Order: sequence, then C-alpha cells, then structure tokens
Amino acid sequence: MRACFSWICIGLLWMSTALAAEKSLFWQLQSPTGTTSYLFGTMHTDDNRVTNFSPAVIEAIKSSDTFMMEVTENNDPSLFLLPQGNLAQYLTNDEFEKIRDLTDFHVMHIGAAMQMKPWLLAVVFDLPKPQTPFAQDNLLKTKAEEMNKYVVGLESPTEHFGVMDGFSLDDQLVMLRAVLKRTPAEKEKDFNRLLAAYLAGDADKVANLDDKITGGMLPQTLWQRMRVKLLDERNLVMAERSIQKANQGPVFIAVGAAHLAGKTGLLEAFKQAGFKLTPIKAAR
Repeated sequence: MRACFSWICIGLLWMSTALAAEKSLFWQLQSPTGTTSYLFGTMHTDDNRVTNFSPAVIEAIKSSDTFMMEVTENNDPSLFLLPQGNLAQYLTNDEFEKIRDLTDFHVMHIGAAMQMKPWLLAVVFDLPKPQTPFAQDNLLKTKAEEMNKYVVGLESPTEHFGVMDGFSLDDQLVMLRAVLKRTPAEKEKDFNRLLAAYLAGDADKVANLDDKITGGMLPQTLWQRMRVKLLDERNLVMAERSIQKANQGPVFIAVGAAHLAGKTGLLEAFKQAGFKLTPIKAAR
C-alpha cells in the first residue's frame, strides 16, 4: 500500500530519529542501585583524530573509581612468541622479503618478527604505521593514572594474547599471508572507512566493517571460527567482569568499539543486567 496515514509517518519518523540518537560510542551506565559508570568504545590507533578527547570523557574518568581497559601492560614477551621454531622456515622467499619490508616500515627487527606468532604479525602489518608509541587506549590509561585511578584489565595478558593459540600454525599462516597480499592503498582505504564509522559514533557500522574487511580476506569457515574467539567469547567474559565491577562502584570502561555492538556486545549485556544506558556526545 503506497498511501501512508500521517500519524503512522510521524511515528515512523520519531522511531527513526530515536534510533539514530541511540548511536554512540560513549555511554553513561546507571546500575540498578543508582551507581553511575561509563562505557567508551575505543579504536586501537594513535591517529590524532581519535586521541583528542572531549571534556566529557575526561570528566567521566575523573568521576570514576576504577579504569578498566581491554588489557594492561604485558611484561611477559613469551606471550608474543612462537613456542618453538622460526617463522622463516614456513615462508617462501617472496613472503620473507615482504615481511622484511613491512618490519622496516613498522620499525621492527626482522629477527624478532621471525619469532612472533603469525596472527600477531598479521595484526601489526595490517595497521597504519604508528606515529607515536601511544594508542588511544594507552592515552586514556595515562590520564586515569594521572588522576590516581585504579587501573585493571578486562583480560589478563595471557588471556588477551593467547586468544588465538587454539588455532593451528597453518591457520595463523593463512591469516598472515592474507595480509601480505594486501597493498598499502587497500589498507589505507579500509582504515579510513573504519575511522569514518568510528568518528560518526556508529558501533554497529564499526563492527560490520570490521567483519566485512577481515572476513573478506580469509576463508569464511576460518573467519567464522576466529570471529567466535575474537568477539563472541571474549564479549561474554568482558561483560561479566565489567558488569560485576560496575555494580560495585563507579567505573570507566574503555574497550574496542567492535565489542559494543550486536547480540553478544557489551551494550546489550548491560541492558540485560538492568542498567539504564544513556548516550553521551564525545566530540569536542
């Protein structure tokens, strides 16, 4: 039916506007007992377009007792490394040369790279060249420490860097080789797409783009298994720990934006736990 009664149109418009207003990467969380906490979706980059924090973010950290981030500093280098052997023995000459070029680009030592887990190398090589050693998450942590806040990780370093250890070396090499095939132009284009979605405050779009980009590089069966490990299972753990902390007192939770969206995302988990969620404008 092409005709539309005015009250129905108005209702649909109101619903559309309300849903649009719900798009945010920064949320106030009010617990069932009235305690106020905050959830902030981050992007793991040092790009100054995401590291120029608004006063609202700073005030939210200041008003919290605890700062929670995905993982705190790792002091065990072995978590990054292959349990045995050297990556070079699994590479063709062409792959080795590509890795040599990428280690130079990312200011890494080729010898160290040959000892690293392939999946971790893939993640590093798919990112833009860092301009500083301080990604957005680390800068938020520094601000929290300057305010003498208690800092805790949602995951331990062992959990965080061991999440892919259940995948075979062959699976991890598939991931690394997929990244080696990508051109700098492709990486830059995808990064800018993600950044645009992030700056728009759209957690759903960030998660969908993340899924599309990474899923487009890998065999679908492998990506679906990885996605469960990287997002779904970790979301359940992060939600349980952050909700428990937010029920105990004011907390500022900083976690990758892709972990906010979807049925297993942290936003839905807090809603199900009885929290009242209010979006906050984080732009300066």
